[in-house]
Amino acid sequence: MTDPDITPESDLRTGHATQAARLYYFQDMTMAAIGRELGVSRSTVSRLITFARASGLVEIKISTPLGQAPRIERAFADLYDIRAHVVPVSETVDELQRLDRVATFAGRLLTSFFESDMVMGVAWGTTVSAVSRKLAPKRTHNSTVVQLNGAANTRTTGVSYATDIIKTFADAYGAVAQGFPVPAFFDYPETRRHLWRERSIKRVLELQDRMNLAVFSIGVMSGAVPSHVYSAGYLEPEDGAELRRDGVVGDIATVFLRSDGSYDRIALNDRSSGPSLDRLKAVPRRVAIVAGESKLDALTAALRGGLITDLVIDDISAANLVLRSLRP
Repeated sequence: MTDPDITPESDLRTGHATQAARLYYFQDMTMAAIGRELGVSRSTVSRLITFARASGLVEIKISTPLGQAPRIERAFADLYDIRAHVVPVSETVDELQRLDRVATFAGRLLTSFFESDMVMGVAWGTTVSAVSRKLAPKRTHNSTVVQLNGAANTRTTGVSYATDIIKTFADAYGAVAQGFPVPAFFDYPETRRHLWRERSIKRVLELQDRMNLAVFSIGVMSGAVPSHVYSAGYLEPEDGAELRRDGVVGDIATVFLRSDGSYDRIALNDRSSGPSLDRLKAVPRRVAIVAGESKLDALTAALRGGLITDLVIDDISAANLVLRSLRP
């Protein structure tokens, strides 16, 4: 019995992995039986099936029958008319471990949402960066991943940070990566208005307008895992004071909102490079990824504003948010 050459670069490996996966998942054959049919060892079959899953040849999806979703997920549907994906997390894990669990789940879930001929918009940040490292590969064609907000600030260009996230998303799906080389916040609103008229920038904005899917987290000023926009020098002290005066509780793609979900007449939004939240609401599927109770006030605001269609959240935070929402 001779094992095939299963080096990662080999087309032979992909062919054998596809065949093994079909027999395993569609024919319910054991690994030993598949090995006999393919003329390879059982351990080779195991490696081939693992490769099929890791490379995106196989996608695993769990479907919940109508009316049988877990109680907390049903509560989110009833309260906010969204689809919640609640991630079980032990109470003993720290905040970084909680983020890692939620990011792992989100990375797998996004693979089932993103298809060929689609445009995905991605807002950079601490949580989304964690998700980018957990993406399950999937082969698509004629697809694009576009950056939603600029990343430069007065201390750094921010280009490498944001570009790495966008490129990692694009590479996972075989998509084209489109950056957005503008500041996170402009010094003057009129500068943004003038730059938005440039053809090179308009091309990116038009691509954003074609989004089928938007991926983002909720930024907050404090917490065990600080949001990147607040911890990496994007805002001056006077900006923070202004946001507090405006009643801001958080942001989506560097666009700020209040606790009631409103976002109009917030001065800093006129200088933000992120998409207006009205534009964001026009995207068919809007996936928010949240880990930790420190984001619950801002998340509640986003839910009240109708900015989310799908939410990935840890079970502890989800339960706390539902309890808050049900209090008189």
